Amino acid sequence: MQIIDVPDPQRVSGEPDDRKILLRLGNFIQDEFLVRHVELRLYKAKTRNEDSLITSFVDTDKGSIEMLYQTLHNDQSLEHVAEFLISQLGISALIVRSVIAIRPML
Repeated sequence: MQIIDVPDPQRVSGEPDDRKILLRLGNFIQDEFLVRHVELRLYKAKTRNEDSLITSFVDTDKGSIEMLYQTLHNDQSLEHVAEFLISQLGISALIVRSVIAIRPML
């Protein structure tokens, strides 16, 4: 099962313009979910009136979810956002949020 939790799913229908892998080939367990892969994905704006999007992608043994993480303005970079997430919030907060979103879909 794959869940796309983004206001406009068409914005994330293709390959991302960039990605930052936060956890690969993991065996991290959150509740009853085995988390295998976590990354941030950047989808650049297609028009001047749009902001770029950063989504989080979490793959578990029970399904995957891609959720809107934040909009990205010109003065920010995917690397900067990833560093902030890792140093201030922690990857586990992102994983918990994803597991909470997946659980009702099972």
